[in-house]
Amino acid sequence: MAYFVQQLINGVTLGMIYGLIAIGYTMVYGIIGMINFAHGEIYMIGAFISIISFLFLGWFGVTWIPLALMIVLIVTMMFTAFYGWSLERTAYRPLRGAPRLAPLISAIGMSIFLQNYVQLLQGARNKPLPPKITGSIEIMEQAGFTVQLSYLQILIIVLTLILMVAFSTIIGKTALGRAQRACEQDRGMAALIGINVDRTISITFIMGASLAAVAGVMVTLYWGVVDFFIGFLAGLKAFTAAVLGGIGSLPGAMLGGLLIGLIEAFWSGYFSIEYKDVAVFGILVLVLIFRPTGLLGQPEIEKV
Repeated sequence: MAYFVQQLINGVTLGMIYGLIAIGYTMVYGIIGMINFAHGEIYMIGAFISIISFLFLGWFGVTWIPLALMIVLIVTMMFTAFYGWSLERTAYRPLRGAPRLAPLISAIGMSIFLQNYVQLLQGARNKPLPPKITGSIEIMEQAGFTVQLSYLQILIIVLTLILMVAFSTIIGKTALGRAQRACEQDRGMAALIGINVDRTISITFIMGASLAAVAGVMVTLYWGVVDFFIGFLAGLKAFTAAVLGGIGSLPGAMLGGLLIGLIEAFWSGYFSIEYKDVAVFGILVLVLIFRPTGLLGQPEIEKV
């Protein structure tokens, strides 16, 4: 039982990170109907920026962890927001009236470009980060096995829940959220009633990139190592989470992320860890076969 509880905690923590990345996928898909396949690389860039930020703070003598973490989060979100905005301006906006395949290929090209761009700037070697947040709480002990909930896991879970509530409130109760929902339903009609569609889409990309930045910081703190290729697999799993929960649904993205994290944790704990990715993508195949709209997604109804 104790081992099960520990894997449950690990799975929820990992799922929260996947959920943050998946929200970026689902927000972009909801407003322009396209999958941003370069979103994983935005998350990877956020991880690298967080390491660089911690390094600079160490040089300037900022050693109080809460202050350092706040500065790193702000700096990382600012830089990745710029990358998200640039991605929309270069890879999507010029192709908005093109066939649907064109922006898809453009996004894949940007993904490859960003991978190689970071590799050239930072090198192909892994970049380590010494532990910044240590300590844990003992939950229970059984047969010599102690279940621990680390302070970092608590931070990841609490921060993700706060961001989830904040973004849901923005989309549900603000003028920006109403503009986003209007663009999601009909961009042409939204433009006719005075909504700046281009600006709304750019802000959506910026919001998604900011969430990916937080995920990048949390992963860097959690695993303590990053490389230029981490965005590829994490992006695929976050995309799987968005599809599993229901692409276009924010609660669905978080639910899908939690499920993917739990599948990974329990498969790694009770079966062969080498096949955990096979299990995740196998679930995706089953969902696409038996429930293409995802767990919380709604089928699209085309009015004629």
